[in-house]
Amino acid sequence: MATLRFFLSAKSAYVDGQLLPVGPSDAAGPVDWEAPLAGQVAVVTGAARGIGAAIARTMARDGAKVVVIDVPPAGESLATVANEIGGVALQLDITADDAADKILAATKPLGGLDILVHNAGITRDKLLANMTADKWDPVIAVNLTAQLRINERLLAAGVEGLRIVSLASTTGLAGNRGQTNYGYTKAGVIANAAAGAPVLAATGGTTNAVAPGWIETEMTAKVPALTRTVARRMPSLGQGGLPVDIAEAISFLASAPAAGINGQTLRVCGQHMVGK
Repeated sequence: MATLRFFLSAKSAYVDGQLLPVGPSDAAGPVDWEAPLAGQVAVVTGAARGIGAAIARTMARDGAKVVVIDVPPAGESLATVANEIGGVALQLDITADDAADKILAATKPLGGLDILVHNAGITRDKLLANMTADKWDPVIAVNLTAQLRINERLLAAGVEGLRIVSLASTTGLAGNRGQTNYGYTKAGVIANAAAGAPVLAATGGTTNAVAPGWIETEMTAKVPALTRTVARRMPSLGQGGLPVDIAEAISFLASAPAAGINGQTLRVCGQHMVGK
């Protein structure tokens, strides 16, 4: 019912041409469709701008108390987002060994952690033949290793019922020239969502991934004009998506009505079905 409602709504406007398996769940009771995240505490990494900021705004709209995280150099923008949504700003390097501890400390006064959105990510593009450690290692550390470490430590700390949603990419499904490091991490995110599903289910939680296609952001605006034009025309919908398209999908997957969805990767790509 909840999945059908999402797919039939404008919130899934850039989701097209795929199946989303839904299993049994013990979610019960009436749903407040105006505020499906009411009473939940959510953490969003990489939330100072772009997709991360859109996720934070959407989750706050849906009733969640939101802790927004980004690196200290983005502190001013992060504070702006937090003030806009009435959330909490936490300047944090997610690759730090104590990142999970700081997340728990920031969410404890709000009632404890319920939702974790791994949005933070970086690129260091280079052809594989010219790839160097200074372009490979940071991408792996931020995009993949940090997520694995944080998840492991949160579960070890006894967090139950946690709903994790991670940002993957269609590049993780099909690869992309010059992005071997980035594609490797996003493929890892997709695999981790599938592998971690039974672990999270055992604690009453879920873990899923969202794989965006071409999304109009400040970052993609810097891509050469011809490349942008081609990327917009490749999906069947013939246009790029917006950060809010990603945010709507993530907020849905983090909600109680989506409890039957676990270990899945939802493409938000305008039916650009690469990698199939």
